[in-house]
Amino acid sequence: MTWSIGIYVGESPLQLSPAPGVDNPVLSRSQVWDVPASFVADPFMIRAHGSWHMFFEAKNIATKKGEIGHAVSSDGFGWTYQRIVLSEEFHLSYPYVFESEGEYYMMPETLQANHIRLYKAERFPGRWRHAANLIKGEFADPSIVFFEDRWWIFACPRPFDHDELRLFFSDSLFGPWVEHPQSPIIAGDPHVARPAGRVVTFNGGLIRYAQDCSPRYGSRVSAFEISELTPTSYREIICERSPIPSTIGRGWNGRGMHHVDPHLYGDGRWIACVDGRYLE
Repeated sequence: MTWSIGIYVGESPLQLSPAPGVDNPVLSRSQVWDVPASFVADPFMIRAHGSWHMFFEAKNIATKKGEIGHAVSSDGFGWTYQRIVLSEEFHLSYPYVFESEGEYYMMPETLQANHIRLYKAERFPGRWRHAANLIKGEFADPSIVFFEDRWWIFACPRPFDHDELRLFFSDSLFGPWVEHPQSPIIAGDPHVARPAGRVVTFNGGLIRYAQDCSPRYGSRVSAFEISELTPTSYREIICERSPIPSTIGRGWNGRGMHHVDPHLYGDGRWIACVDGRYLE
């Protein structure tokens, strides 16, 4: 079994299904030509300079660590792998890419560096530099969003138990970052704690995706509507329906999934890159 990447579409970020006419997976380890990859996973997309760009973890068999790969698409449906664009002495994954004030940033998982690290594109999409250490500690899948004039980061401080979620906020991207008084906002629950992709603005609020890591890591994805988010309060409501119908036992991701990154498409639909575990 290995992880690969597919494309889904839907009427909202809470209603996603395989894109018609697309043969998922659209990216797999076989397309990574510059390093020997055992899998590709954790995809994040962004539209820039007239094209769609996708960044994702490619697990390097030789070094046994994750590196950040890049693929490009004219329409978001057909993808062409380019190359590895970011590699460190430590493991990298979950390359959360975003734009702010005309600049492109990436906040990958860098738990072995003992910091949540921020990278800035010196020349998008292929050249990135370490710009800042934001929060000290070992955090899995840090997820950032700008909402109501503040920056917010959700991150899992127990990367091997997957059962806790902490929340931080700041008036500036570069900090200082303060832990929310209700943090950890989830404790002792591997079903809903670990982040599972982009925190999305939708209908004036936010949607948070969570991995279900029980009975095993990467079983499925659930979604939460964040109904209250201030420097002193936090409240969320689990969505009654999974954003992606269960594929357990079926299809290219029939052995599990743990990631979704939705974007509003030009025709009013939503498009999302997702990952899945399947038998080759």
